Amino acid sequence: MTKLHQKVAIVTGGAGGIGRAIAERFAEEGAQVVIWDVESEATQRTASELNRQGLSVTTMPGIDITQVGIVQQAVETVLSRFGTIHVLVNNAGITQDSTLRKLEPEKWQRVLDVNLTGALNCTQAVLETMIGQHYGRIVNMASSVGIHGNFGQTNYVAAKAGLIGMTKVWGRELGKYGITVNAIAPGAIQTAMFEAVPDTLRQMIQSRIAVGRLGQPEDIAHAALFLASDEASFITGQTLEIDGGLYLG
Repeated sequence: MTKLHQKVAIVTGGAGGIGRAIAERFAEEGAQVVIWDVESEATQRTASELNRQGLSVTTMPGIDITQVGIVQQAVETVLSRFGTIHVLVNNAGITQDSTLRKLEPEKWQRVLDVNLTGALNCTQAVLETMIGQHYGRIVNMASSVGIHGNFGQTNYVAAKAGLIGMTKVWGRELGKYGITVNAIAPGAIQTAMFEAVPDTLRQMIQSRIAVGRLGQPEDIAHAALFLASDEASFITGQTLEIDGGLYLG
């Protein structure tokens, strides 16, 4: 039997990159996947491509996870169609990098709104369903910079560090309801976000990775599948750093 047989999973930010790889991997393992993403065109394109592979993927484009009302309505739509929600992957995130001296209040707030408050909104919206069925898997997409820090990313690091902290709190609070909460902290992963990094800096980062290559979205998807499956039922409140050994020394 597949690892997510008959499970209903929401993946935020699932139109591309890591989110798309997670959606695809979950669907391959039997899940009914619902992609939430603010990018309507990219979301529809991703769903069409995955469905052509025979995978069960539904899209809900235009979902702004910073808006509580929109998130709650989206959850109600999922419940009306599928009857329940078993897995939530809080993957949606943005960067708006700036050094501390030049960090504008708007950039600070927007990154926290999407990366941190958005995860809170989505989790609270699915919580009563998971508590009611005494089962749930929540996977938060943090970042290795939330552990180690990074030059010019005060807002992003604060959000990801906060997400790691919330993972610990939620793990403590929700375990008695049969809900596990874990985080993944990716290192340098070959996505559009990483491609925006200046070439010299990307080369420097890659040279420091112990396994000698950049990570691929599929590397993160495999870990997300494990944490979402029953194989990880005794793991909660943890952060799994997946960086190829970037921060070993």
